[in-house]
Amino acid sequence: MRSLIVLVWVFVIHAIGLYLFTRGFLLTRLSLSQINTHDEPLTPTHKRAVILIIDALRFDFISPDPPRPRSPHHHGVLKLPAQLTKIQPRHSFIFNSFSDPPTTTLQRIKGITTGSLPTFVDIGSSFGGSAVDEDSIMNQLRLSGKRIAFMGDDTWMTVFPTSFEHDKTFPYDSFNVEDLHTVDEGVARHLFPLLEEDVKSWDVIIGHGLGVDHVGHRVGPDTQTMTAKLEQMNDILTRIVDRLDQDTLLVVLGDHGMDTRGDHGGDGELETSPGIWIYSKGVPLAGKAFSEIPASLQPTAIFPGAPVAHRHIQQIDIVPTLSLLLGLRIPFNNLGAVIPELFSRGEEYQKALRTNAAQVKRYLDAYRSSSAGSELDGVWSKLTELWSAPASLTGSDEELVALHNYVRFALGACRSLWAQFNITLMVLGLITLLFGLVASWVLFDRVGKINHDIESWSTKIFIRNAKAAVHIAILGFPLGLFTRAAYLDGVLFGLAVGASFHLIRHLKPTLSWKLLQSFPLLLILHALAFSSNSFTFWEDHLLTFFLGSSMVPSVVVGFTAPTSRLRYRVIGFSGLFVICTRLIGSSTVCREEQQPYCNVTFFSSSSLPTPPFLVAILALPASLGIPSIIRRFLSVSASFNGISKVVSRGVLRPALTLGAACWILEWMESTEVWGPSWSSTFRTARTIMGWASALLLLVVGPLLWYAVPASLHVTSEQGTGTMDKVTVLGFANAYGAPYLTFWSLFFGLLYLITQLTGQIVLATTIVALLAYLEVVDSIRDVHGIARAFDISNPSAVLGVDTMGIHSQGVKFAEIIPLALLGLHVFYGTGHQSTISSIQWKAAFLLTSALRYPISPALVILNTFGSQFLLALASPLLATWNVSPTTSKVTNGPNSGIVVKRNALRAALGMMMYFEVLLIGSATSAAWLRRHLMVWKVFAPRFMAAAAGSLVVDLAVIFGVGVGVRRIEPWISNMLKDRS
Repeated sequence: MRSLIVLVWVFVIHAIGLYLFTRGFLLTRLSLSQINTHDEPLTPTHKRAVILIIDALRFDFISPDPPRPRSPHHHGVLKLPAQLTKIQPRHSFIFNSFSDPPTTTLQRIKGITTGSLPTFVDIGSSFGGSAVDEDSIMNQLRLSGKRIAFMGDDTWMTVFPTSFEHDKTFPYDSFNVEDLHTVDEGVARHLFPLLEEDVKSWDVIIGHGLGVDHVGHRVGPDTQTMTAKLEQMNDILTRIVDRLDQDTLLVVLGDHGMDTRGDHGGDGELETSPGIWIYSKGVPLAGKAFSEIPASLQPTAIFPGAPVAHRHIQQIDIVPTLSLLLGLRIPFNNLGAVIPELFSRGEEYQKALRTNAAQVKRYLDAYRSSSAGSELDGVWSKLTELWSAPASLTGSDEELVALHNYVRFALGACRSLWAQFNITLMVLGLITLLFGLVASWVLFDRVGKINHDIESWSTKIFIRNAKAAVHIAILGFPLGLFTRAAYLDGVLFGLAVGASFHLIRHLKPTLSWKLLQSFPLLLILHALAFSSNSFTFWEDHLLTFFLGSSMVPSVVVGFTAPTSRLRYRVIGFSGLFVICTRLIGSSTVCREEQQPYCNVTFFSSSSLPTPPFLVAILALPASLGIPSIIRRFLSVSASFNGISKVVSRGVLRPALTLGAACWILEWMESTEVWGPSWSSTFRTARTIMGWASALLLLVVGPLLWYAVPASLHVTSEQGTGTMDKVTVLGFANAYGAPYLTFWSLFFGLLYLITQLTGQIVLATTIVALLAYLEVVDSIRDVHGIARAFDISNPSAVLGVDTMGIHSQGVKFAEIIPLALLGLHVFYGTGHQSTISSIQWKAAFLLTSALRYPISPALVILNTFGSQFLLALASPLLATWNVSPTTSKVTNGPNSGIVVKRNALRAALGMMMYFEVLLIGSATSAAWLRRHLMVWKVFAPRFMAAAAGSLVVDLAVIFGVGVGVRRIEPWISNMLKDRS
């Protein structure tokens, strides 16, 4: 247990470095709590308003005049009721809008109520938001005594818990993606009675439907289900228009769009292009002056896939516009601009724009006076110049242009300012990670040279290291006095760097030509690739090349092997490994930047998130065949005995089969192949199957394995004389077989929560892993034979079947393909380093609704499980085909010490690989922080690297601390009792 101090120590250094860098890189903006009480509200044009949010709604346009949407059938595109196309443009306006990323619902609700901007890190609050502490249109409504009714997405209750009338509030669960209709039907059920009241008991109704968004996530946008859902929305809109009175304004908008697969969250063009439709049944929205508004104030943009440009606004423009139309003050933090078409009655637009600009100026002045005011230093002179420009242009079109330019420049400046960085913390984080990397390498090198008990060695080293680190950490405290780092940051930096420096100095690393020869070129190239946005886009294809290249040295060794058997094994298994990695690489999902050079194969098509038909056919055979593959490889060393046989046949095979059946039923339910009447039956059946599989893998299997973690079969016969003949089957792989069984339980758990195509990828992965272990074992035999013939008594060494691992230990080069495979499987199971590739379906595998903490845990495991799984496999490099021996036989350390030493070494190597990738991605993100693609490419890749590094650290700690620690003493004691 004390050897875990080494791994935990490295993990803590990683965590501190990551914490410091992240605090400097992913900053949040300062939120001002002032309330706008200065502006004189304009005369309202409408007494009431109905705001209908159709989640993920987009409009598609074919002609800017008249503004009429095309009749669509996919991508969340809505066809407005037929009679509305005859409405004069003075009463109806349709806009294509830009919603600031991240395009997650909670952030967009904040945007369309406050008029402010999110920051990249705000996406995390989508899963645990808090009440809005800024001025908002909701707050201004309450201050004006308006009564607000609400029905729909319960996210609104999180951010505005006290804004709605208690008897007119009807929230519904927002995260139940599998429920396509309940929220929409609930909105309609509570909305229409309010519209039909003779004496209105409300002033504003907010309805937020989720069906379009859920259909996109569940079955994709290019489906009959989406067509039916859009027709339902059309029907609801028609009924709303019929029931509107003359004094009520209707606003229909999407909070965000959706990509071609029905997802959102990032900053793709389809995700950031929701539609907005504003309709007034009675009062015209525009007058004769509409055509006289300067063209520069009515920008256009070409909607994705549309042949012509259409009127384009910022989504947050709805905040000042709606506020003034209802006679409210504009929220204090707003950065949007009023929409000119809706204020072109005489001088109304001038008044509105002046009020709007004055509110933005007041906000910027307050921000300038705040603790974060220095952020405005670089643009303040320009803002001052733009603000003074309209003074001499009163009453002219030039004044309108000048005021509009001021508001838009302020928006652009703040978008840039809220990407400010704390360079000091970023540098401290990188220094910490670099010191931790060097210390890890020194540990990796030193552990391989220990021939005595690693437990006592690690205890002595790290107790001494901890004492020195505490003293050095005190020196970090004054760091906060002279830098932008906080006192705690300085202490943590001093603690981590001091501990690393002391360890490096104490262990005295030495440089040698042999060390330089082992320079991990592939790892360096992999880390350097993050400095290029193109290489980052195509990392999934880059990994296929790296994995093939990593096998070249093995093939070279295979050709020089001293026996034909070893030649065939090395070259054959190397070829099998490369073939498997190629097959894994053929499973792809495409990020936006890869188009049009990427074809989606993980799903049936880019817009249909269902498995390909061939995958559905292969799913059950693959789940049944995986235990047979494990048996085949273990049978070579006669190790398919004991716990391996019991778990493979009694736990793994039924669990994998149930896991495949769950996703087949999910596919049948979502595509309604037997009609919608079977949906509840399928849901119940797959929930039961999912829980049965999970219980087998999380309870039954671990209990059996922990009780008897051995794959040995021991028999005794009456021998000659007084000695019995004892036969031990599985002796040659006594450590590797039970660890593979331990690993297979977590393989099964990941298999359960992975979609069908991903399950085929995982089946291929286990073949690749076992083939690679055989390659490593055979190459060790080649080197062992060569070493044996280099000494005077080769027969003494050749008699020991563990000569390779005893004499050489785990090499860093052996770890590289395993680490690459972990990332390769991440991409092969349908993921990318983008928010929109998160597979939300996994959250509802075991439950029909969102359940904490089960649902979030399943999504996290689905996303990062592949890296956890292959990192968990790293101790197999230390245990595979290692037989129990004593120091008397090997003239060196016994096999128990060798296994513990090399398992620790393999774990350190895996941690180092992902730490180098973390440093590479962090350095690129820091260096390219002003790059156009920073928030689209480099920041998401850094976050993926950060999460991956922590996941890998936890995996190897678990593997060494539970798997190896349980197996090694059990095998030793068992054989001792038999001897």
